[in-house]
Amino acid sequence: MCCHEHGLSRRGFVSLAGVGASAVPLSAAAVGWDPDRPFERRQKSLRVRPVLLYATPEPKKQTSWKSWGGVLSESAAAEEMERISQEWAGLRKRAEFPLEVLPALKASTAEAASAIPREGEDIRVVYPAAGSGAMLRAVIGEKHDAVIFVRHRSGPVYYWYEALSTRYLRKSNVPHGTEGAPRVSVNDVVVDDQNELLWRLRGLCGLKTFLGARILALGGPWGKYAPEAPQVAKERFGFEIVDESYDDFEKRIAGALKHPARVTQAQAWTKRYLQMPGTKLETDPAFVVNAFILYGVLKELMEERGAAAFTIKSCMGAVLPMAQTTACLTLGLMGDEGIPAFCESDFVVLPACLMLRAVSGRPVFMHNSTFPHNGVVTCAHCAAPRRMDGIRYEPVRILTHYESEYGAAPKVEIPVGQEVTFINPEFATCRWVGMKGAVEGNPFLPICRSQQDVRISGDWRKLLDEVRDSHWAMAYGDWVKESGYAAERAGIQWQSIS
Repeated sequence: MCCHEHGLSRRGFVSLAGVGASAVPLSAAAVGWDPDRPFERRQKSLRVRPVLLYATPEPKKQTSWKSWGGVLSESAAAEEMERISQEWAGLRKRAEFPLEVLPALKASTAEAASAIPREGEDIRVVYPAAGSGAMLRAVIGEKHDAVIFVRHRSGPVYYWYEALSTRYLRKSNVPHGTEGAPRVSVNDVVVDDQNELLWRLRGLCGLKTFLGARILALGGPWGKYAPEAPQVAKERFGFEIVDESYDDFEKRIAGALKHPARVTQAQAWTKRYLQMPGTKLETDPAFVVNAFILYGVLKELMEERGAAAFTIKSCMGAVLPMAQTTACLTLGLMGDEGIPAFCESDFVVLPACLMLRAVSGRPVFMHNSTFPHNGVVTCAHCAAPRRMDGIRYEPVRILTHYESEYGAAPKVEIPVGQEVTFINPEFATCRWVGMKGAVEGNPFLPICRSQQDVRISGDWRKLLDEVRDSHWAMAYGDWVKESGYAAERAGIQWQSIS
C-alpha cells in the first residue's frame, strides 16, 4: 500500500510530513572531526498548539443546566489557561528534544473552535474541559491528528474525562488512516499524567524528523531479501534517496589520499583518537589514517548533497581498494558526532534505524541478529558508534574488518546491564517488531567485530517466528512506546514483545 492509501500523506499529519521535514544538513564548521564537540541530536523542532475547550452555561431554575466539569465560566477558563501555560513551561524544561510551544488558545463554541488557525503548528493538544461533541470534532478536524489531555485529579475535573469514547475516537486495533475511522485514537488520550504526554510528544518529534528524510546512498540503494525496499521507503515515508555513484567518489578519494594537507590532518586526528581513554589499536595505523581521510570526503559529499543521513553499498568490496581501508571506523566516527551513517545501504532496516534515531536522539547500531535461545540474541556488526548515549565514549578495540581481515573496524564494548531498544523490520512489509533488552556480555567470537549478547525483555519466543539473517536497529534506553506511537502514524504495523 502506498502512503496515501494508508491514510498518510504529506498533508495528513499537518506539517509533520511537509516541507522542512527532511534533512538537517551539515554546517561547514561541522565537517572537521572533534571528539569534544557536543553530540548533534539532529531532530526537527516539534511545534505544539494547546487549545482549551470550555463552556459558560447560564443557570436555569428547576432544571439541569450544566454538565460535569470545573471549567464552566470565563474566570475558571482563565485560571485553567494559566495552569496549562505553567504545565507547558515545565514540559519545555524537561524535554530533551526540541519543543516549541505556541500560545495557548481557547474556544467555547464550535464556531470558535473551527476558526482556530493551524498555521505554524505540527500537532494540536486539546484540553476538552467542557463543550459539545461538535466542539470536539471542530477543534480536531477531519484530516488532522491531535493529542487529547483530560483532567481527573490534576486540576478541575473535565467533562470529557467522562464522555470520551469510541463514539469520537478510533479503536486501538484500527490502523491510523483507515477510511471512515477517526484519525485520533484512544491511544492519543492522556489523563493527568505529564510524563504520558511527554513521551507522546517525543514520538511525534521523531516522526517529524523521520518523514521525508534525504539520504545519500553511495553506490546506490538496495534491500536485503527485498529489492522493492528503496521504492517502498520513498512511497511510504517520503524518503529522498540521493544515488551517488562510485565513479565520482573514486576520483575524490584518490585525490584526498594524495593531498598532503589532508593526510597531515588525518594523521593528527588519528593521534588524538588513539589517545582517547579506552582506545586500543590492533590493526595497522595507516588504516585509521585513511579512515579519517574517508571521513572527510564523505562529510563533504553529504554537505554538498544536503543529506541528513548516509549509507554505503558494497562497503565490503568496492570501497576497500579505493579508500585503502574499510568504511567501518569511518561510519562509527560519523555516528559518534550525531550523523546517522550506516553500511550496506539496506533500505529494509534503514527506515527503522532512522525512526529509532529520530525518536531517541541518540546513535543507532545497525547489526545482524542471531537465532534466539533462552531469551538471548547476539548482535554483531563491524561498523558501530561508541558514543551510544550521546555523551561518553565506550571502550573500543580497533581491529580489522572481520570478513576481509583488512582496514579498521571498531569492537565497541557496551556496559553489562545497559538497557537497549531494538526494532526488527519484517523485510519491506512495513511490519516492525519492537522490544527491549539488557546487555549481558561482549564476547569475541569469529563474527563481526562489535558484538553483544543481549537478554530480551518480554516474550522472546515470539522472535522465533520472525525474519532471521536480517538487520536490526539498536539504541541505548527504552524507546519502545515512542517508536510504536510514531510508527503507527507512518503506516507501519507495530508489534511490541516487551
